[in-house]
Amino acid sequence: MTIRVGVGGWTFEPWRGTFYPEGLAHRRELDYAARHLTGIEINATSYGRQKPESWRKWAEAAPAGFQFSLKASRYSTVRKVLAESGGSIATFLGQGFTALGDRLGPINWQFADTKAFERDDFARFLDLIPDAQDGVPLRHALEVRHPSFADPAFLDLARARNMAVVFVDHEQFPRIEEQTADFTYARLQRSAEDIERGYDEAALEGWAKQARAWAKGGRDVFIYFVAGAKIRNPAAAQALIARLGD
Repeated sequence: MTIRVGVGGWTFEPWRGTFYPEGLAHRRELDYAARHLTGIEINATSYGRQKPESWRKWAEAAPAGFQFSLKASRYSTVRKVLAESGGSIATFLGQGFTALGDRLGPINWQFADTKAFERDDFARFLDLIPDAQDGVPLRHALEVRHPSFADPAFLDLARARNMAVVFVDHEQFPRIEEQTADFTYARLQRSAEDIERGYDEAALEGWAKQARAWAKGGRDVFIYFVAGAKIRNPAAAQALIARLGD
């Protein structure tokens, strides 16, 4: 069992002086973030391929036990017919991220909030996603944002492939709590700028309790503080990590 907690990305100017020490070189930001958090969700992979040397550099910057989750290419998930995305899925998977080695976490396939659940199309889409790449096992998470996905047929499809349905804490998106895989993937998006750590003490304690519940039975857990008051998310993540260590 491992509970990893982090944020989305590591480059954000307002974090300089709030999360990163004043004067820290930009090239040292990932090194710093990877030693104060236990995971990061990379958003840049949603918009384009990353260079092979970047994957190697990022792997070297992260300590043992740290993992990067990747946002899948939006060219695969933001389209009318998902079953026609085979080419873009292959392009995304072939960019060399397996160079991360044991620093590679799950891939988050995030769908538009306008995309409704169509069973046959979605099933054919999932058939395009392999369980391994370059001989490296992959874990997949499905982040759906349309209320029609609150459907037992969708949960059955995810469960059959051991794909996690992303737990989303957001006022506009469906909150699906069903566990469909041997790991949990959560994205918390309600941090507030007027609270120093993004969430009050009761909320942080509540997420710590929830994280431990998800982890029962040896389940790996990935929790990311994203969106909301982004400037507060590193503090929220560090506060949760501290509580989980108590």
